[in-house]
Amino acid sequence: MTPAPRRAAVLAAVVVAVLGALLLPAGTASAAPGDDPAATPSTGPVGVSLTSLEPRTVRPDSTIQLVGTLTNDGDDTITDITVRLQRGDRLTSRQELADDAATPSAGDAAQAPFSPQVGVLEPGDSIPLGYTATAADLGIVEDGVYPVLVNVNGTRNGLVERVGELSTYLVAAASTTSRTSVAWLWPLTERPHRDAAGAFVDDDLAGEISADGRLDRALDVLEDLPDGGRTVPVTLAVDPALVEEVTAMAAGYTVAGATGQGVTAAADWLERLRALASVHPVVALPYADVDADALQAAGLPAVVTRSLPGTPEGTASQPLDAQGDPVATPTAAPTAPADDEDTDTGAGARILADALDVTPRTDLAWPAGGTVRPDTLATLRAGGVGELVLGQGAYADAAAAVGRTGRAAAARVPVTTGADTLTTLVADGALGDVVAAADTTAGGARVVEQRYLAELGVLTSQLAAVDPAVAQTVLVVPPREVQADPSWATAMMADTASEPWLAAVSVDDLTRGPVADAGALVAPTGDGQLSGVGLATVAEAVAIRDDFAAAVDDAGVVLAGYDAAIARASSAAWRGDPSGFTARTTDLQQTLTGLRGRVGLVAPADGTYSLASSDAPLVLTVRNDLPFAVTVTLDLQTRSGVGFDADPVSDRRLEPDSRTVVQVPTSVRQSGSFTVVARLATPAGGQLGTQVELRVSSTAYGPITLVITLGAAALLALLFLRRLVRFVLRRRRGEPGPVEDDALPGADDAPTAPPAAPPTRSPV
Repeated sequence: MTPAPRRAAVLAAVVVAVLGALLLPAGTASAAPGDDPAATPSTGPVGVSLTSLEPRTVRPDSTIQLVGTLTNDGDDTITDITVRLQRGDRLTSRQELADDAATPSAGDAAQAPFSPQVGVLEPGDSIPLGYTATAADLGIVEDGVYPVLVNVNGTRNGLVERVGELSTYLVAAASTTSRTSVAWLWPLTERPHRDAAGAFVDDDLAGEISADGRLDRALDVLEDLPDGGRTVPVTLAVDPALVEEVTAMAAGYTVAGATGQGVTAAADWLERLRALASVHPVVALPYADVDADALQAAGLPAVVTRSLPGTPEGTASQPLDAQGDPVATPTAAPTAPADDEDTDTGAGARILADALDVTPRTDLAWPAGGTVRPDTLATLRAGGVGELVLGQGAYADAAAAVGRTGRAAAARVPVTTGADTLTTLVADGALGDVVAAADTTAGGARVVEQRYLAELGVLTSQLAAVDPAVAQTVLVVPPREVQADPSWATAMMADTASEPWLAAVSVDDLTRGPVADAGALVAPTGDGQLSGVGLATVAEAVAIRDDFAAAVDDAGVVLAGYDAAIARASSAAWRGDPSGFTARTTDLQQTLTGLRGRVGLVAPADGTYSLASSDAPLVLTVRNDLPFAVTVTLDLQTRSGVGFDADPVSDRRLEPDSRTVVQVPTSVRQSGSFTVVARLATPAGGQLGTQVELRVSSTAYGPITLVITLGAAALLALLFLRRLVRFVLRRRRGEPGPVEDDALPGADDAPTAPPAAPPTRSPV
């Protein structure tokens, strides 16, 4: 090309560039090709993840630093990679934040300069991300929450375009004096791993408490808190059944006859939890974290009560052996709590007290699903519950409690129930959702934490606009089986103590904090609860348990293991596992039904009894193969109901592991054989063992037979007497009496006498 044409081309390019700059909107003058903010954002083939975003609280003079990774998930090579931050409009309410999370801002309010990144992204490759901008670059001069976009540009197939993006938030808080108090309720729950007899059905719990298991990481989160967690009083919501299972594992256990693999892990996990419980408040959940609403709806409120830790009627717990270790099947009668134990609380509280060396709080309940039926609430209140943690869906107007109305948030909501007022605490739904989705959120753990800070930042901004002096409280409650990781969970908790506009408090502190009016409680719909078919099976098992309760001494102690089995089968953890729920309820029913078969009558070897007299007792043997005493009643009935009667037998106490002889008074009215059906039952009428059919033979004379026999004897005596009288009279007249030939001595040898002459007849 000659110099003249070259100069003309350059001049044309300059003109086009100038015209383009003049025609572009002011806010987009620095936009790169393919970076039209008005265009629909496209995530592109490059994934963006952040490991660091500092500072957490931005000030007008702050320098914002991003560190992370760019990954090419596409099929094309990408070169000339550049990154920048661009922000959207300041968010002033929780609703605006929710809307932005649903449809992220394009970030067209202000843009910082692009910064080149080192490296080429081949398909499947990653390169480091490093970016720095100032608050001034983004025009952040006012406190509040700002949506920002990490915009990644690059050259693909010869074209410069946006190849990746990531939305997050910046929180500015330079001048605010308002503070939001944040409490965490941290769940330590797990589905039951034992069957109705108390034996382990799998070894999955060993994996959960071992390195990098879910429950191992749940403790890691707390152990990684600064200052040993003393400045962040996270409240632990602990299932006593879980601690009981881990305690059993630490003592040595088997699974399907093989030695369990989690003995060492269980001992370590318990020791770690014990150390954490000495720092953080502990709340005892119901044993096995039962689905209280589902049980109440099925007409089983007593099962709920027996699982509660705050009442002496909370009996559910697995029996212990002589060394005090949990055992699968009791080999001896259970014993009542020692006199020095706190008998004003339930077994769940004692399990935690013994294992963790703490006195847990027992008056706070956290129903599964975050809602509660009115009748369930009455059952909980009667069982020692004075406060509830509920979800936003439990209230008619929860927006008022979580700051969605533009006013201060207050987690404490008094609710009128009958003649008194109940304190409830509202779990913030948006924060709970952030925690629940942390494992799957794009961009990594740091982005999750930033969304958490954004939710709290909006609340704090609202408070500053209303009245900075007003107290504001928020409760964060993760899902029961949250997949926690210290990279985000520990950071979130620590933020409440490190950020000047936040304050870390305990759940107990919230109950003394500001009050919100969230309206009346809303009855739950029942969606997601345990299935009706499985609950019907539980009800059948409970009926057997209640039948036995009338037959034993101190049912709460003796049947505690079966109460524990019922609770484990009714755990809220089975809500998401219908097949597991069916398996556990079927096993429960079979186990309780088998309880009846361990007490019964011992049938005679040949099935026949012989009575020697009309009032001879019928002697029966009754067995009790249970490790505790049982009171039974015995009933005998004949098939025909004629000739044989058995007197009523008073209730009989059968000692543990015994054979008892029972004598049943009888009355026989005639000799012969009788078919008698013997039935053993509890005092409430439930049959024990199988009924036994007996063949009773009697050779004794009954009244009728005796009359006939005596009458025949009397008639025979009269006939003999008549014959004797006639014989005597003949002798006196000298007439020989009739003699039987074979009655005379030597009759066989005597000659045959001539025939007698015919008698002389008198003349007519």
